[in-house]
Amino acid sequence: MSERSIVDIAGWIGMVVILAAYGMVSAKRMEGDSLRYQVLNIIGAGLLTYNSYYFHAYPSVVVNLVWVIIGSYTMAHKGLKGRHR
Repeated sequence: MSERSIVDIAGWIGMVVILAAYGMVSAKRMEGDSLRYQVLNIIGAGLLTYNSYYFHAYPSVVVNLVWVIIGSYTMAHKGLKGRHR
């Protein structure tokens, strides 16, 4: 498998993970301040950062890095309710 294919797959997985997390919060199946939501956002944004960097889409790199930083900050400093719904 080529490097480009791996990067493409990573980007698609990242997009699915972020949209799934957002959809679950919107449907009230998961809390927006839960550990699971933050982890899904960090993973998804990390994969999208990798994809965006590879394709030199620097505005997307920045927004996804900020997404990772926000999720990491929330987990480390704000505490989480621990709900997994």
